[in-house]
Amino acid sequence: MVQELVRPAKLPRGAAPDSAWAYLDGKFVPIREAKISVMTHGFNYGTGVFEGIRAYWSAEDEQLYGLHLREHFARLLRSAKIMRISVPHTVDELVATSVELLRKCGYREDAYVRPVAYKASPVIGVRLHNLEDGLTMFAVPFGNYIDIDKGIACHVSSWRRVDDNAIPARAKITGSYVNAALAKSEAEEAGFAEAIVLTQEGHVSEGSAANLFLVRDGKLLTPPATENILEGVVRGDVMRIAADLGVPVEVRVIDRTELYICDEMFMCGTGVQISPVTSVDHRDVGKGEVGTITQRISKVYFDGVRGKDARYRDWLTPIYKSTS
Repeated sequence: MVQELVRPAKLPRGAAPDSAWAYLDGKFVPIREAKISVMTHGFNYGTGVFEGIRAYWSAEDEQLYGLHLREHFARLLRSAKIMRISVPHTVDELVATSVELLRKCGYREDAYVRPVAYKASPVIGVRLHNLEDGLTMFAVPFGNYIDIDKGIACHVSSWRRVDDNAIPARAKITGSYVNAALAKSEAEEAGFAEAIVLTQEGHVSEGSAANLFLVRDGKLLTPPATENILEGVVRGDVMRIAADLGVPVEVRVIDRTELYICDEMFMCGTGVQISPVTSVDHRDVGKGEVGTITQRISKVYFDGVRGKDARYRDWLTPIYKSTS
């Protein structure tokens, strides 16, 4: 049976209610008991990798749907390999753990799962070798990260995207998100909702923590993986939806000024979902409103993640056991 969630009103977005659970050191514990030492290597040096996984509540189906569980955990294992972190679990085992975690939390609303694999030794010293490894996972209620309806204002950040030869862009490394935090705070404190980050060569990379798509002359454009982007799971969804809708997609290098002359633009990612961009650096994107192609892709995506479009059922893992 799904338990009713009781939590205080106005709980900050991303905060965990007291009823939440976590997985730590091979067992499930109440989240208030999920603690690590202040000397933990991953805490001191950012030597960890993580994933952000959404689960969408469908009131119509009375079901919580985990989105792309296998794809996210496969990427977690790839990130861990880059960082020399041993995760003694298969993708299937990690999926099963996340399903059990969400069942224990009993959320009847959209939720967010955060698995973290990290260097767990309580020691001082910069390195990746000869350290113990740890794994934790927790889940919290989670709504919209940024606007998904009206469109947001962005600016081109003064901060450059970290290079794959400095901090591997293909891995979701905890320490590398300092780069995203610097860009995000700069944007918000300047009055924008999001940042667009360039590579050292001045090409468009991505948002602070989201992939980017432009529309020019009816065609979707997005930067290639070689522009130091994270190879996003939702980025792949967008390409699949575009193919289903007959919208051509071109993966190529994008210059900064293309941001100012494109017809439409949106960010995508597990956290931001599909978020239309209606201005960049005080310049309207197209007519300054959410474009037609963006609207079409967004509708299909949100129908898909809530189980309303049978074409994308393979994205979803039902969390609660059927009572029928």
